[in-house]
Amino acid sequence: MYINSPGTNSPDGRAFSYDTEAFAIADTMMFVRPPIRTICVGQAFGTAAMLLSLGQKGNRFSLPNASIMLNQPRSRARGQASDIAIRAKETLSNRRTTNDFLSRSCGKDMAVIERDTSRVKYLAPEEAVEYGLIDKVLYPDTLRVESPKFLEFI
Repeated sequence: MYINSPGTNSPDGRAFSYDTEAFAIADTMMFVRPPIRTICVGQAFGTAAMLLSLGQKGNRFSLPNASIMLNQPRSRARGQASDIAIRAKETLSNRRTTNDFLSRSCGKDMAVIERDTSRVKYLAPEEAVEYGLIDKVLYPDTLRVESPKFLEFI
């Protein structure tokens, strides 16, 4: 699964979509039986970083110039106080769900994940390996192989 996504929220708080859309993808990733390989090919921000981490262990990759960011969900609540309270409760629930996915896939304690997602945290691909979000950075030179020559087959 190639990932190049700003997630559901931009770093400045603008909403692109709903966290539950990312949770639907995460649930599907866990439901299917074939191994899932994830590759960050540009950016994986917020819930996209969560999806990146949910690939099969050993098959979570990033290209060397990708950018990975952890953050917490944002609320789009407006209106009456009761409506804002309802939305705040949902946002906190989404934060718990995202952090739970990250904790399990990265092998980190929930307190560490909560601290790291309380503010925007950018990770270079090598830092994402150390963090446990991905397993390997794919460098082009290590992936290129010499193509077979026609005469070698004769």
